[in-house]
Amino acid sequence: MDKRVSVIGMGKLGAPLAASLASKGLRVIGVDAEREKIEAVNQGRAPVSEPELERLIQENRGKLSATADIEKAISDSDITFIVVGTPTEPGGGFSLRFVLSVCQKIGLALRGKQGYHLVVLTSTVMPGSTGGPVLAELEKASGKSCGRHFGLCYGPEFIALGSVIHDFLNPDFVLIGESDSRAGDLLEELYGQVCENQPPVARMNFVNAEIAKLAVNTYVTSKISFANMLARICEKVPGADVDVVTSALGRDSRIGSKYLRGAVSYGGPCFPRDNLALAALAQKLGAPGDLANAIQLFNRTQVSWLAEFVMENLPAGGTVGVLGLTYKPKTDVVEESVGLLLAHDLSDKDVSVVAYDPGVRHLGTPWAGKVQLAASARECIEVSELVVVATPWEEFLKIPPAQWARQGEPRAVVDCWRVLKLLQESEGVRYFCLGVGASPATIRSVAT
Repeated sequence: MDKRVSVIGMGKLGAPLAASLASKGLRVIGVDAEREKIEAVNQGRAPVSEPELERLIQENRGKLSATADIEKAISDSDITFIVVGTPTEPGGGFSLRFVLSVCQKIGLALRGKQGYHLVVLTSTVMPGSTGGPVLAELEKASGKSCGRHFGLCYGPEFIALGSVIHDFLNPDFVLIGESDSRAGDLLEELYGQVCENQPPVARMNFVNAEIAKLAVNTYVTSKISFANMLARICEKVPGADVDVVTSALGRDSRIGSKYLRGAVSYGGPCFPRDNLALAALAQKLGAPGDLANAIQLFNRTQVSWLAEFVMENLPAGGTVGVLGLTYKPKTDVVEESVGLLLAHDLSDKDVSVVAYDPGVRHLGTPWAGKVQLAASARECIEVSELVVVATPWEEFLKIPPAQWARQGEPRAVVDCWRVLKLLQESEGVRYFCLGVGASPATIRSVAT
């Protein structure tokens, strides 16, 4: 396939997507309204923080460029990916204001362009959006007909920040909602060229694909929540270990091992909002959405539970150190993260909180002033009577046991991910390994 591609939106997903396509030999034009992102791409720098992104951009500077000119990008490409934000609205659904603004510009560009053009909406939207407002705006602005003059697909990605490039190039499956077979064929051919693992492809109409996107992520959150429930149970039973239990569960082909690591809660920019969106859709339709609502409620109560547990084991007037503010390692995204929500809960209870994360250099409103940032993990530990390892960054795993120890009253360490078991026998440390059954004496101090 000798196709040229344009990607509108050089953010956390768009930039890695563009770089990945270029790495597979395609000519790619990135489009963004922010001059800084355009300059970064054209100078061979990553416009956003993501592992391997800068390397791919540097290696493919001859194939990847960026511009603010949508009309020229459409004119010089055959396929356009729309990767712009769809902010969550108060009711739980997604706003199309950025998508429709882009569609209007794409349509105006298509008005004067000869030949067939494929538009792929990658941004997550509510069911009914692609075949409704999106399609209508493209046809209105272009004066052309979908299926004849241009094609339209809904092609969401199932990626995780910190591994976007790997996930895009090696997906579990490719989901395509198509306006017609010609559009679907073209997009499937493109994925066949760029994917490294020959993934299965699921093709369907728009609305089924839109529901499937929300359903996949909501189902994953149910697995995460189930594992977290098991972790709370195992903490109450001497000798129990959630990792041993979930390892057994994962061997059952009906369940699988992915996302069965009991900890405290899920976060990030996708899981929480997709879960809420599916629940909002059910409510709007008058269909039962109780399971999605229960998952979201349970997820938030895990943070409250952790805050109570911390306070029960914190000396009076003590400071809590939180190691990890990003929702997962290898990213700078703090949205809905355990560490940040915990810090917020504790500071609201007038607990002094200091935090450190290698991916976070400053905190904006409303966090500034509530949480003090330490310059290093060592500093965060030294000034704290109790430390919570909220995100399992590799850097934290390499801290020597002596740095965790405290003279006099031992320092409490709450290990949410069971990555510091070497501290179990360390002097000067009271080690709490979440998900593992403690001794009967310790169990009585665990929050219910």
